[in-house]
Amino acid sequence: MVAFGKKLKESQIQEWQGYYINYKLLKKKVNRYAQQLEVGAEDHRYVLRDFSRMLDGQIEKIVLFLLEQQGQLARRLSDLRDQHDEILQQPDGSKISELQEAFRGVGHDLLRLLFFVEINATGLRKILKKFDKRFGYRFTNYYVKTRANHPYSQLRQVFRHVGIGAVVGAISRNLVDLQDHQGNYVSIYDQPALSHPDPVINSIKAAVNRLSNSTNFLEFLGKHAFIMEDDLPTQSEDDVAEQRYHFMSLLLNLVNTFLYMVNTYIIVPTADDYSLSLGAAATVCGVVIGAMAVAQVFSSVYFSAWSNKSYLRPLVFSSVVLLIGNTLYALAYDLNSIAVLLIGRLFCGLGSARAVNRRYITDCVPHKLRMRASAGFVSASALGMACGPALACLFQTDFKIYKLTFNQETLPGWVMALFWLVYLMWLWISFREPPQEIKENIMPQEVHAGSPVNFTVENGFTQPLLLNVESKQQGQIEDQEYDDGEEDSCEKTHRPVTSIVSAYRLLTPSIKVQLFVYFMLKYAMEILLAEASVITTYYFIWSTSSVAIFLACLGLTVLPVNIIVGTYISNMFEERQVLLASEIMVLIGILLSFHMGIPYSVPQYVGSALITFVSAEVLEGVNLSLLSRVMSSRLSRGTYNGGLLSTEAGTLARVIADGTITLSGYLGISRLLNATLVPSLFICISSIVATCFTYNSLY
Repeated sequence: MVAFGKKLKESQIQEWQGYYINYKLLKKKVNRYAQQLEVGAEDHRYVLRDFSRMLDGQIEKIVLFLLEQQGQLARRLSDLRDQHDEILQQPDGSKISELQEAFRGVGHDLLRLLFFVEINATGLRKILKKFDKRFGYRFTNYYVKTRANHPYSQLRQVFRHVGIGAVVGAISRNLVDLQDHQGNYVSIYDQPALSHPDPVINSIKAAVNRLSNSTNFLEFLGKHAFIMEDDLPTQSEDDVAEQRYHFMSLLLNLVNTFLYMVNTYIIVPTADDYSLSLGAAATVCGVVIGAMAVAQVFSSVYFSAWSNKSYLRPLVFSSVVLLIGNTLYALAYDLNSIAVLLIGRLFCGLGSARAVNRRYITDCVPHKLRMRASAGFVSASALGMACGPALACLFQTDFKIYKLTFNQETLPGWVMALFWLVYLMWLWISFREPPQEIKENIMPQEVHAGSPVNFTVENGFTQPLLLNVESKQQGQIEDQEYDDGEEDSCEKTHRPVTSIVSAYRLLTPSIKVQLFVYFMLKYAMEILLAEASVITTYYFIWSTSSVAIFLACLGLTVLPVNIIVGTYISNMFEERQVLLASEIMVLIGILLSFHMGIPYSVPQYVGSALITFVSAEVLEGVNLSLLSRVMSSRLSRGTYNGGLLSTEAGTLARVIADGTITLSGYLGISRLLNATLVPSLFICISSIVATCFTYNSLY
């Protein structure tokens, strides 16, 4: 992984060199402030005031240059428009082609400007994160609060790229107009859905979307996967992913994700009945369901470490362990042993290879396909969540083969064991292990003087643009200057963390709050899903089939909700606004779930469950997206990566939620609902308060 300071230096356009954020100077100032505060040479107020002044100056420099460049582009477009009008009077094919190339040239220069804005915005975010981490202040919160909403805000110009849209519209409209040599005028304003195939327009749209953080369904769905990426991915890294990519291997990882989620939720409708048949209380279903999550806390770590060396071997191990675990789960009925039942579920948790699935997408899928693969990962999870309970409602039978019983309690285990056996054979035959030596031998590419801007347009997708203009000799001199800072040192700062303690030290208050929000939503969802069978049987006398259908319907809401949020809502509001609104909706759902005096009705339960579940699903996508942006780049690779931390937070939430259900069962079934909702309510309110305290740092 290349340090951001080095990427910034390599990516600068030579003639614009003086207008980029002076990341090196700001970083040195942060280190100097730390030394001054340590010896008492300056006080905190001076540090905050002086650093604010420096940031204001840097942003003003960037914005004024941005406005100047926009003006130049506007003048060029105005001149080209005059030529356009002349050509329309006397159509000439060769001149039309020349004019099209001229408009594309403006588009290429706009792309350079967009990347200029993107890299400076990234630098601002990083230096603010560094300042907060170094001093423990909430400086980002103060700075954004005082600058972003000011009527003369220059910060908004950097992060909201005001005025770019008009230039994009002019280029797009004229290229569409010139495309038709017959003179039949088709306006993009008359037909807004008109899609121009010109790669420059597609490139500009992709760059604008990255800057504006706008999204669509595929991208929003992919955020749930929490596949962390570098801020500025290099071409060499993507070349390695191209060589490692194998479609069938990716498909096998997605199938593994799907089957594991089916395995998780297929027992939920019948776990309470299974516990009763083995002589335990119905609320022991919390321990039965949660045993898988307990084991997953440990399996996530060793699978994450194992994926540093191999992908096939951990997937094979996972399949074998899950095959054994499901067989033990099914045999527990005939052995009349709750211990065997729990051991079977523990084995299933030890086979959780989701860390491997995520890691494969991160390391072995090219950047142009990574969002689709991430969306596939989330879709497979959602489909598995829905299919698990749906399959359970089909097992309404009871028969024996030899001495083995096949009924609604044991069939989930037998069926999943068969599925994992078939998957294991498919895996062994079709999976291709990526060559590890390619990743180990990857070296940063040299940049040479005068190299042109590289616009990579491939299959309608444009990579982030790295503009290589520094000379090798000058780069070597400046490399020595950049190596003095801890954040710009590849050797020290961008090396993956090697322990959970080191990972924890990199967590800023914003990251901790977002992990807590993730904990909250997983806790609320697990309480809802895990106790559904017990609650609905007690209050409404639902059958196993009714419970299974209800849970399956909840799972099926995931994709439609994400279509709506990803296509519309996330483009209308900032992610932090959607985050806070979703937390409040989860709170409302929890409040509506309480049984307070009046008879508990099906509409109240189903309605509150839908509000809680759907809001939590929306919250998960936004939360993981924000988490990926505020988390240190050192946590994007290695064993203790950001994906592992979020997985551990979510798994720990499930463990505690399932334990809460079992412990609350000692109060009696009649008090179970309210007893489990009280902790959910407290955690949800705490997460809302914490989000409000770090709200501006999510700008």
